[in-house]
Amino acid sequence: MGAAAILPRAYAVATETGFTAANDGYGEITLGGLRTACLSRDGMARMMVQDCLMARSNPLRQPKLVFATNGHAIALAAQDEAFRFTFEQADIIHADGQAAVFASRLLTDTPIPERSATTDFIHDAAKIAAQTGLRFFLLGATEEANAEAARILAETYPGLQIVGRHHGYFSELDEDELCDDINLIQPDVIWVGLSVPREYEFSVRNRSRLRAGWLVTCGGCFNFVTGAYSRAPAWMQAAGLEWLYRLAREPRRLFWRYAVTNPIAFFYLLTRTTSACCVTD
Repeated sequence: MGAAAILPRAYAVATETGFTAANDGYGEITLGGLRTACLSRDGMARMMVQDCLMARSNPLRQPKLVFATNGHAIALAAQDEAFRFTFEQADIIHADGQAAVFASRLLTDTPIPERSATTDFIHDAAKIAAQTGLRFFLLGATEEANAEAARILAETYPGLQIVGRHHGYFSELDEDELCDDINLIQPDVIWVGLSVPREYEFSVRNRSRLRAGWLVTCGGCFNFVTGAYSRAPAWMQAAGLEWLYRLAREPRRLFWRYAVTNPIAFFYLLTRTTSACCVTD
């Protein structure tokens, strides 16, 4: 854990770097049965800065929960009522999967602008955080992967403040102390890279304890940052076939997951996707 530092005055750094705030609201659609934001990666990054800078002036703030939806999440929400309830506690649910973007374009009047894979978004977020003075905390993965991800992000984005980090090997009994330690160093964005559904349950369970702007679930993101996990070629990502690339690399671990979840997700994307009915502030 790093020592606490003096926080920049709200909006001061952002103004100096020419930061433009996000729009006041954004559309939402029902995607595969889940409320999903119609946000681009750039729009998400600007909203993150706006929310986090505003949160600094509120000593009683609770972080916004930011979850990512993909085929796996849609299938789990369809099969497991407890998972669905937990997932729907999010303030922002963004489209991590390309198939979700395709479904929004085919079946709604307000399609999602682009896929916002967390493995891409963490780089968007790091870049704008370095420019605007936001402070990151990395939670999850092994100690080695967590430390290496922190090092790479800090070196790649000069000025990025990673004020604390902790591996993902802790029990629920450790969470009170962990939350206290996180609050002491005052991060703006807490990246939660734990297993599914653990990262969602941790976020919902500890939201009232943590003081930050955003609490973002990010799966195995730290391992992608370090290069331990590789991304599919760009053409496979664009075609919505990244799952196939991952399956080819890890067939034993992923075969049954995709064999079960992909058909369910496909069905729900086709039958539980509708146009926006509201705009969220």
